[in-house]
Amino acid sequence: MAALLADGARTGVPALREALDLLQHEELRTREATVRWLLLAPVALESFIHWAWDLHAWDTLSSRAVRLARDIGALGTLPPALIYAGGVHIHYGDFAEADRMIDEADAIATATGHAPHKYATLVLAAWRGEADVAASIIEEARERAVQRGEVSLLGAMGYIQGVLFNGLARYEEAMEAARTGIEHDGFNFTGLSLVEHVEAATRCGELDQARASLARLTELTRAADSGWARGASARSAALLADGEAADRLYRTAIEEFGRGGVAVEVARSHLLYGEWLRRAQRRSKAREHLRTAHDMFAAMPAHAFAERARRELLATGEQVAVRETTPTSALTPQESQVAALAADGMTNAQIGAELFISPHTVEWHLRKVYTKLGISSRRALPQVLDSARAR
Repeated sequence: MAALLADGARTGVPALREALDLLQHEELRTREATVRWLLLAPVALESFIHWAWDLHAWDTLSSRAVRLARDIGALGTLPPALIYAGGVHIHYGDFAEADRMIDEADAIATATGHAPHKYATLVLAAWRGEADVAASIIEEARERAVQRGEVSLLGAMGYIQGVLFNGLARYEEAMEAARTGIEHDGFNFTGLSLVEHVEAATRCGELDQARASLARLTELTRAADSGWARGASARSAALLADGEAADRLYRTAIEEFGRGGVAVEVARSHLLYGEWLRRAQRRSKAREHLRTAHDMFAAMPAHAFAERARRELLATGEQVAVRETTPTSALTPQESQVAALAADGMTNAQIGAELFISPHTVEWHLRKVYTKLGISSRRALPQVLDSARAR
């Protein structure tokens, strides 16, 4: 990290990758060594994710942290490990698994008297396009960041809002948010914010801003030289290119993001490529990529990006059915289990014994269920769940 700060990405990233490779495979022969490793892992993950652009290594490191924390019963380090592992699944497009990990992290944090991890909830809400869910938490986090001088948190909020508003096609807001993320980032989110800024700025016709951000992004990604990095650079360049060059860059982005395993960005690249093809009057080819994007986003589900793809498909003359959602579709798998058992008349203690969680955690899940379903007590659960099943 010192090399990154002192000498820049071209020198620092190779040094970082070498150090982190050693960390991933370090033998831990004692409990003390494991505890030390678990204390280092969050620092490593914070720097590794956004400088090395390596999702597979992120997965390896965070999965090992979760496993080791469980093995030694380290409840203090398990929640952040789960949050980092959840971030991997967000990028894999497996939002249900990410939600489950974030829920478990928050349940452990609540049970041990620590604050929940709102950052991960916000990233997931942004990719899902849940503006209402994110709005109040973002504002609260921004105020806290300003009060405490937490520059990196301001950078994170800029990236998160960039994803959210780009998904919702609110490009001016996305451009302003991403610019804030770039200007106020302390260390971690510059690259991700630059990606959001290039897309938003091109959509707003602010091409000089987009080119400046692309130049900075190209420098960062060249040092990493991973599938994720090459995909981000190629797609951002495609937004500012024309003709055969743009066509080639979009196809490269899809291929490289796929090689990097970043499913959310694969889907997004199909969407942007499809949008470009439609505007180039290549409707048949545009439908192919827009259908792929829509199906991928709908399965995650990334509602706002899916809606963008649906609107583009309509513009090509293709009809797309809107998937009907129910209030219960917002529940995580564990919330659904808890709600079903509570609706069957089981007490919190009985539910806890059934699911191997504490009664306190059951109550915590139920409060989230009530909020998502718009009810105030467990008495209303049977009717709401029966209605959802009927639909």
